[in-house]
Amino acid sequence: MKILFAGGGTGGHFYPIIAVAEKINTIAEREKVIDTKLFYMSNSPYDKASLFETGIDFVYVPAGKIRPYFSFQNFIDVFNIGFGVIVAFFQLFYIYPDVVFAKGGYAAFPTIIAAIILRIPIVIHESDSIPGKVNRFASRFAKKVAVSFDEAGQYFKKEKTAWIGQPVRSALQKIAKEGAFEYLKLDPKIPVILVLGGSQGAKKVNDAIVDALPILVEKYQIIHQAGKANTEEIKILTSVSIGEGPYKDRYKLFGFLNPLAMKMSAGAASMVVSRAGSTIFEIANWGIPSVIIPLVSAHAGHQIENAFNYARVGGCVVVEEPNLTPHILISEINRIMENREKYEMMSDAAKTFARPEAAEEIAQELVTIALSHEN
Repeated sequence: MKILFAGGGTGGHFYPIIAVAEKINTIAEREKVIDTKLFYMSNSPYDKASLFETGIDFVYVPAGKIRPYFSFQNFIDVFNIGFGVIVAFFQLFYIYPDVVFAKGGYAAFPTIIAAIILRIPIVIHESDSIPGKVNRFASRFAKKVAVSFDEAGQYFKKEKTAWIGQPVRSALQKIAKEGAFEYLKLDPKIPVILVLGGSQGAKKVNDAIVDALPILVEKYQIIHQAGKANTEEIKILTSVSIGEGPYKDRYKLFGFLNPLAMKMSAGAASMVVSRAGSTIFEIANWGIPSVIIPLVSAHAGHQIENAFNYARVGGCVVVEEPNLTPHILISEINRIMENREKYEMMSDAAKTFARPEAAEEIAQELVTIALSHEN
């Protein structure tokens, strides 16, 4: 049985693939499916360690990106896309997988075209409320379509679309409360706010947190994932804002939180401040109330739609980027943390939004299709 994954470019595409691959390995072992091979085709391995740990072979394919605005790079990328399709065709012909699982994004496009030409079954998954162009195109040829948001279903044919939810890696589905405060060197008596700007960080979120920090640390402890490229600058800024004062140990800065550190951070956290990408689904699995700050410049405004769809369930409050100031952020955090009834309602709502079986359901469908195609 051979299953090939396509996608990449962001953690929002990559890590759900890892979550599905984990479950495929579990199913293959449980059902004694011999000679299972997994492949990941993209223009970058994104996270080599995760691929290795999951037993996935990386297959390089060039890819180009057509931007929705004028750029000379668009002309170059037209050729990159064409070349990528040719390379993907020969790579796919050589591997000849039993099914292709595509997460969308420009890096998946050459593989999807090659799979269509070779008549290899395609299953796609859409993470956002508003699907991207690649997934909308691929859905015409896909055998099955899975969506994270129920609202995204309207963009695809009803008879082959299912609201599954977002696959979340096993390591992040359950938080680690035991030992979390010791691991992070925090005081268990003081509430913790976890700030997630994404693996690359988020400048506007980082700026708001740094400006709000002198007031926040009077009442809370802060775990701040700021992005590897931003840590040195933020160290300098925070050394000025909280310095060697009495609350300096209440702020923990990280460039990137690996799965263990993320699990511990979620275990210690009473609340999360985050962007509106795939992290929403991890937060929902944890059942922690959140303040969500959608990225305004995200393609087709999908982060704004994601955030408000989650807010309608009641699991978060949304602060839009143009309205983001330190004082508004502090006010929203206090409003939730100081109202126990509201806090518990948001926590319950977050849990109802989570769909922890998403990765298992997608993996089982992929295995079923793969075995059928193989036979």
